[in-house]
Amino acid sequence: MSTQMWIRQIHRWLSMAFTLAVIANIVAMTMQVQAVWIGLLALVPLIPLLATGLYLFALPYRGRSNA
Repeated sequence: MSTQMWIRQIHRWLSMAFTLAVIANIVAMTMQVQAVWIGLLALVPLIPLLATGLYLFALPYRGRSNA
């Protein structure tokens, strides 16, 4: 498998983890649970998600020529 495919797959799994972390954060807020770690839970997948997303965003522009 190529590097691009690995990054796409990682990006997909990170997006699912981020979605679950946001849902857990919303549930905790509705239950009025005051736990900082629940809020920070969404940041764990968000940072690599940003990096992989920027890479995937730049891919089409990286291969273009100035012709």
